[in-house]
Amino acid sequence: MFPANRRGFVMGLMAAASATTANAQAQAYARKLPLLPAGSDAPLATDHSYWAAVQSLYTVTPETVNLENGYWGIMADPVRSEYQAKTDMVNRENSYYARSQFGKDATEARKLLATAVGAAPEEIAFTRGATEALQLLIGGYNKLKADDSVLYADLDYDSMQYAMNWLKDRRGVNVVKFAIPEPATREAVLQTYQQALTNNPKAKLLLLTHVSHRTGLVMPVAEIAAMAKARGVDVVLDAAHSWGQIDFKVEQLGVDFVGFNLHKWIGAPVGLGFMYIAKGRLADIDRAMADEDWPSDDIRSRVHTGTYNFAALLTLPRALALHAEIGPKAKALRLRYLRDYWVSRARELKGVEILTPDQPGMAAGITSFRLAGKSTPDESKALVAQLRDNYGIFTVQRTGLAKGPCIRISPALYTTEAQLDRFTAALKAITAS
Repeated sequence: MFPANRRGFVMGLMAAASATTANAQAQAYARKLPLLPAGSDAPLATDHSYWAAVQSLYTVTPETVNLENGYWGIMADPVRSEYQAKTDMVNRENSYYARSQFGKDATEARKLLATAVGAAPEEIAFTRGATEALQLLIGGYNKLKADDSVLYADLDYDSMQYAMNWLKDRRGVNVVKFAIPEPATREAVLQTYQQALTNNPKAKLLLLTHVSHRTGLVMPVAEIAAMAKARGVDVVLDAAHSWGQIDFKVEQLGVDFVGFNLHKWIGAPVGLGFMYIAKGRLADIDRAMADEDWPSDDIRSRVHTGTYNFAALLTLPRALALHAEIGPKAKALRLRYLRDYWVSRARELKGVEILTPDQPGMAAGITSFRLAGKSTPDESKALVAQLRDNYGIFTVQRTGLAKGPCIRISPALYTTEAQLDRFTAALKAITAS
């Protein structure tokens, strides 16, 4: 059933799932997928029968066209069935299971996750999401001295900007914010980061976002990280929106500190993420509140979440298995195809400004737009309401950009071309009025 390049990994993930009736049902769902089409990238992104089979794994309300999938990614039916089964099991077995077996099961899930992201198990620790992971990495980074500088851009996530600002009072550092140019290009982005590093010779820490939650711009992380490292600047990377939307392994990024999400583009239950600290760098992040539950040389001492959502973590192997079966590369190509599908049509409309370039590697599935001359928060809110109330299309406003708010469009694997046609037809009517 599985192509050779993913057969062993998927089967290993599947073996970790429990032999419950619900899990057998979940595996039956997954076996509905045909083989990935062979050949070039185009068939991977556009094969109708394959993506119709993937779409059939999702139960989605018909009440609206949801193009706001960047908030969180709904569970596919096999993952949802597993989550319900694990919830029932944990509730039934209660604290006996939690104290006698959960630790072993969590360790196995951690190993599977490490394999999937290309890390060693001892380099990752579970969190409740990327926000918690990144707050702990930023707040726990202990190499800053008074009068050092820390840098971040306008496209970085709000909560991470707050954490960087907090370092001014906590560590006595200078906080420098800069703007990513619009329209963005690979060359302009690299030049902007080079200039920010050059202009701030006392910089010691840079916050970098792999895929911007505001515009969907994909940063050339490896190149920027190399620039920073050459100047003795460490990078904390926000990968909340990238893994699962883009196909990569963590070692390809060249970054030692990364926060990941699992309930966006991996499709695990809400409330799961993890932090990554590269081997040899653990001492540069403080233990969480001087945690003593784990030894100081264990990454799990850098986060103290308390009681886990047991069922969510136990469902992770099923989510990883489906992610692997659909195919990380195929997912990335499909999401980029859906993005290009609507963007190519929207670019033909007068007054529609697309905020991510079409350059390879600079966009994934998410892309934002604004209408020319309508760049205030009230105007973009009104457009969100108009799309929702008049056309049944759900989007979201994103603020914080130097040039004003935008509307974010984030399709999912269950999104169809017909739904995107409906969206672009609505845009055409709005811009023509």
